[in-house]
Amino acid sequence: MAWRNLWRNKRRTLITAASILFAVLFALFFRSLQLGSYDYMFRNVIESYTGYIQVQHKDFWDEKIVDNSFPYDRQQEEKIVADENVVAAIPRFESFALASNGPQTKGVMVMGIDPEKENYLSKVTDKMVKYRLTPENIEKIVQDSALPEKVKELAPLFENNAYTNAARLQLDMGIKDKEAPAVMPAIERYTAFRNGSIRMGEPGVWVGDKLSQYLELEIGDTIVLISQGYHATTAAGKYEIKGIVKIPLPDLDNKIVYLPLDVCQDLYNAGNNLTSLALAVDDNQDKAIDETVQRINVMIPKGEQVMEWRAMNEVIISQMDADNKSGMIMIGILYLVIAFGVFGTVLMLTSERRREFGVLVAIGMQKRKLAAIITQEMILIGLLGILAGTAIATVVILYGVEHPIIFRGEMAKIYEDYGLEPKMVFWSIDTYYIWQMAIVGLMVLLSISYPLRKIFGMKVVNALRA
Repeated sequence: MAWRNLWRNKRRTLITAASILFAVLFALFFRSLQLGSYDYMFRNVIESYTGYIQVQHKDFWDEKIVDNSFPYDRQQEEKIVADENVVAAIPRFESFALASNGPQTKGVMVMGIDPEKENYLSKVTDKMVKYRLTPENIEKIVQDSALPEKVKELAPLFENNAYTNAARLQLDMGIKDKEAPAVMPAIERYTAFRNGSIRMGEPGVWVGDKLSQYLELEIGDTIVLISQGYHATTAAGKYEIKGIVKIPLPDLDNKIVYLPLDVCQDLYNAGNNLTSLALAVDDNQDKAIDETVQRINVMIPKGEQVMEWRAMNEVIISQMDADNKSGMIMIGILYLVIAFGVFGTVLMLTSERRREFGVLVAIGMQKRKLAAIITQEMILIGLLGILAGTAIATVVILYGVEHPIIFRGEMAKIYEDYGLEPKMVFWSIDTYYIWQMAIVGLMVLLSISYPLRKIFGMKVVNALRA
C-alpha cells in the first residue's frame, strides 16, 4: 500500500525525492571536491619535493646546512631498494645560494639530482616547458589571419605563460576539441619552446619558470651561484642554462635550480656526500609507509635518520587540517540548508494529505497502521532520492576525476598569488560516500517525526474539515 501511495500523486513524490536527490548530490559533490583538492595539494608537495620517505643526517632537518650531510653509500642504497615497498632511491644534494644574472639577484634553492633517478619521484623531465606565450609569439598569433578571433583576443591575456603540455595551452586559448586539429598545430608552432637536458658530469642547469622570468634568463644564458660550501669553504660557479621547468608549486617554481648531482657536490666541495636519499615507494598508504620506515631504520648507520612525509610537512598538514575544519563547517551549513529543504518538503506533503489521513482514520484504520504506512512511504522516497542522487553524483565525480576544474584569467592569477596551482580536482569514490548517504538518510528519518506527530495528535473531525 505504501508503494502504491507513492504513485497516486507522482508530482508530490517526485518533488520530495528530488529534494533528497539534490541533498545527496550536493553533499557528495562538495565533499569530493574538498578531499580531492587536499590530496592534490599534498601530492604536489610530496612528489615535487620531499617524497614520502627520506634518509638524512640526524641533524639536517633541524639545521639545513651542507655540513649536516652524509656519505653516499651505494651498498646501503642497494639494501634499501631491496625492500618490498621501495621502488627506487633518489640521491639529492640540497642547499641555498645567491643566484645572479647581471643586475638581477635572488636567493634560490639549489638541488643536485641524478636526472634519470629523479624521474622515479618528481618526474622533473615531464615538467619541462614545451610552449611559451612570449610577446613575439603572441604577435605572430595575432597576425595569423587563419586563427579564430577569440584566440587572438585571449593570447595577450596569458603573456609570458609557460606550458608543459598542449592540453593546457588549448584550454587557455579557448579552443574546443573539435576545433583543435585545425587550430592547434599553428599555435604550437608559434609557441614552441626548445629545452635541453642536463647530464651527470656536465655543468649545466635547469631553472624554474618563474625564476627564469625574474632573472630574465633564457636557454644558453649564464647563471652565477654563490654560497657557502662544506666546512665553510667558498662555493661559487657559473653555469649555462640548459632548460626551464614549470613546477606545479609556484613557490618552489620561483626559486628552484637543478644541477647534476656530481656537479652540485663539486660546487659545495662536499665530495661524495648527500643531504638526503629520497625513496620512491609502491604503496603510499600511511600503514605501509610506517612499516617501511621501521624496516629501513634497521638498515641505516648511526648518525642518520629516516623521516616520513608527515614529519617533513608538518606546517602544510597543520594548514590543511585547519582548512579541513573550516571546510567541515561549510559542509555543516550545507547540511543545515539541506535539512530545512527536506523538512519543508515533508511539511508540505503532510499538510496536503491531512484530509486523507482523517478519512482513513474515520473509516476504521488505526493510527498506528497509518503511521507505519507513512513511515514506509518516506523511507521508500528517501531510498529513491538517495540512490538517484548517488548515481548522478557518481557520474559527475568520475567525469571530474578525469577532467579537473582548471581556472583561467583573473581567477588563475588569484590562485597563483596564494602559491597554488589554479586547479581543483575530485576525489574518486571512497568511504566518504557512505557517510554522506548516511547523514542525508538520517535527515530523512528525523523528518518523519513530523508527520508521525501529526497523525498521533490528529483530531479526526478537524482533519475532515481541512
